[in-house]
Amino acid sequence: MNNTLNKKLSKLIKSLIKPVLAICLVFTLVLSQADGALAARSGGRVGGGSFRAPSSAPRSAPGGGYGGGYGGGYYPGGGGFGFPFVLPLFGFGGGGLFSILIFFAIASFLVRSFRSVQNGGVVDNYGYSSASPAVSVAKVQVGLLSEARSLQSDLDRIARTADTSSSEGLTLLLQETTLSLLRHPEYWSYAGSNVQQTRLEAAEDQFNRFSLAERSKFSEETLSNVNNQLRQATAKGLLPDASGQLLPSDQDPGAYIVVTLLVATQGNLKLPVIRSSQDLRQALGQLGAVSSDNLLAVEVLWTPQAEGDTLSSDDMVLGYADLTMI
Repeated sequence: MNNTLNKKLSKLIKSLIKPVLAICLVFTLVLSQADGALAARSGGRVGGGSFRAPSSAPRSAPGGGYGGGYGGGYYPGGGGFGFPFVLPLFGFGGGGLFSILIFFAIASFLVRSFRSVQNGGVVDNYGYSSASPAVSVAKVQVGLLSEARSLQSDLDRIARTADTSSSEGLTLLLQETTLSLLRHPEYWSYAGSNVQQTRLEAAEDQFNRFSLAERSKFSEETLSNVNNQLRQATAKGLLPDASGQLLPSDQDPGAYIVVTLLVATQGNLKLPVIRSSQDLRQALGQLGAVSSDNLLAVEVLWTPQAEGDTLSSDDMVLGYADLTMI
């Protein structure tokens, strides 16, 4: 009986060894390539905008603004009454914990009422005015075959010449970028979209999160034009070849270029879930049609930017796993 049990146990262990070893090998290969796949990639960035409230909305407060220079971010009306507001506690039983709770309840009610009057409407559970403009923060990404060199050149030209300090200039930037992508459907390989609906007070934070997530995938921004501050540098990870052109120092031929469009616009922007080329065409058309009156901020990011630098298939899998092949 024991011998039979031991034989069965031995067979079970042997049958599990190969799958376990295979899984370990896969993890080893992925982890060993992760650093190289996500390292030393040049990136380009162009955009600008402002999240200030329109004249008919609540007042805006000066703030640090968006990381690349988006000044004057909007903040919900604050201040309130606070502790300087004196409440005659003796009318509620002479003080104590009950009086303090009554004080905070009344103070909270007055603050919310103050915001409601100031904003011309009621506030929601998060303290934001229902009259505050609805804002859509959208992200559309396109993974292109590395043969799309002309499009990469278009993005470089747009970044160097775009007026990113005015609403009209940002609208033109968005239109030119979407047109460049629409003109090269033969290079589309991967794509994805994401739209977050929020209020004006929270739109800048959401835009920042989208932008920082993409910028963190670059080792350096070799071309940048944000709010008309143009900066350009040579990628440190690239070396010139005999003809003077820049080549990746690891000689990786690469395969892809990824372009990311971030748009913050007033209103409810609905983009399709991208599963096909037709879905991507529709999403790009919708972004390009956003009017300057509703546009709050735009940012276009692409990687690689430096000539000769491209993304490999491993880079795409590890850095852009959420994109869908189209």
